[in-house]
Amino acid sequence: MESLKTAKRTQVICIILLVGIIISLNTNGVESRKARNSDWFEYSAISCRAHSASLEEFGGVGDGITSNTKAFKAAIDHLSRFQSEGGSQLFVPPGKWLTGSFNLTSHFTLFLHKDAVLLASQDEKEWPVIEPLPSYGRGRDTEGGRYSSLIFGTNLTDVVITGDNGTIDGQGELWWRKFRAGELKYTRPYLIEIMYSQNIQISNLTLINSPSWNVHPVYSSSVIVQGITILAPVTSPNTDGINPDSCTNTRIEDCYIVSGDDCVAVKSGWDQYGIAYGMPTKQLIIRRLTCISPFSAVIALGSEMSGGIQDVRAEDITAIDSESGVRIKTAVGRGGFVKDVYVRRMTMKTMKWAFWITGSYGSHPDNNYDPHALPVIQNINYRDMVAENVTMAARLEGIAGDPFTGICISNVTIELTNKPKKLQWNCTDITGISSGVTPKPCELLPDHEPAKTTECNFPDNRLPVENMEVQMCSYKANYL
Repeated sequence: MESLKTAKRTQVICIILLVGIIISLNTNGVESRKARNSDWFEYSAISCRAHSASLEEFGGVGDGITSNTKAFKAAIDHLSRFQSEGGSQLFVPPGKWLTGSFNLTSHFTLFLHKDAVLLASQDEKEWPVIEPLPSYGRGRDTEGGRYSSLIFGTNLTDVVITGDNGTIDGQGELWWRKFRAGELKYTRPYLIEIMYSQNIQISNLTLINSPSWNVHPVYSSSVIVQGITILAPVTSPNTDGINPDSCTNTRIEDCYIVSGDDCVAVKSGWDQYGIAYGMPTKQLIIRRLTCISPFSAVIALGSEMSGGIQDVRAEDITAIDSESGVRIKTAVGRGGFVKDVYVRRMTMKTMKWAFWITGSYGSHPDNNYDPHALPVIQNINYRDMVAENVTMAARLEGIAGDPFTGICISNVTIELTNKPKKLQWNCTDITGISSGVTPKPCELLPDHEPAKTTECNFPDNRLPVENMEVQMCSYKANYL
């Protein structure tokens, strides 16, 4: 009998051990599958890469406290070796990754996991000071230099900054306080700035609380900014969303922006410096944008436009609780031009002005600007728009002796707020036409029959940037 009991106990123990082993094997299998799944995923990009690495492989620590500036620099320095061998990608895994400014390399992808947060360092020593932009002559906040952007690159080819809606947090409150108090030594950093580069993609990220501008491609070509969410307090100073600056062939699409300044600000240099540099922004597409900016514009052209702005096409825009829908800002001394601007299918809700063009936006980098340098504003087209709860339809104010010409507004209905301005169209020093616009425009925009209003047509030719295609790429750990 005793031997039978012993045998049964032994059998039970064996069964328990066997079950434990099976559970362990199954658990390990699940964990292994989870690990493999977390280390392999797909995303769309203009280029795929042959080599990959994770920030953790270079000493990165995602605790929100440890500085990762050296880890980013070491990782990118190492991965730059593969530029001619299929390129490389750096994976930022889940965690809070505190970092100062770091530079990118060519044929490179920076990918943020959906649970990854880049935290911008608040230690000024982590932000190198660089020269002011040559087309500006000085920093925007102060004379002299400027802090390098959090993610920075210059003279690059084929760069992708993307993610699964990972977050870049500029922790801008410190910088905003210093700006308001006049305590800045140099111009505040941006979150992303790419200079003198080509074939750039910035996509599928959330950018919050930038110290100043969020995305700034400058002196670059073939740029896609896509699927970006930008959030900042509406009272934060100069937190512009996306600012294409002296760029050719840029596409901005499917973005959501809440900011303390213009949601999209198109630029090309400041007064005599921009005139001398002479590099316009042209062939720009803006589409499927939603914007909230109570104190600024949804789309602004200028005020720094001295190198010129030409061929801007904006469509399918939603503006909510913003100061103005489309605003052109310039001044005596700017020189340059804004011409061939086309906007259609814009919906505006709760606006101060639907349209605003001003020739008296008179901030200057210094007193050496040429007072005879007058801007040329011509062929500005708005059509197929609706607006509601608007205080004033339009302020269209050219420059005496330098009228803004070729303004065309067609098929636009503006419903006014309960307490609108008595004067709905304030027009000076402009010429143009209108058709099917409510409330009735000023006399300087006489009504024409729709059949005759061909100037408001939206171009139907494709720009080269529309031919930039994306492909499905993948990340897999331990390629190196």
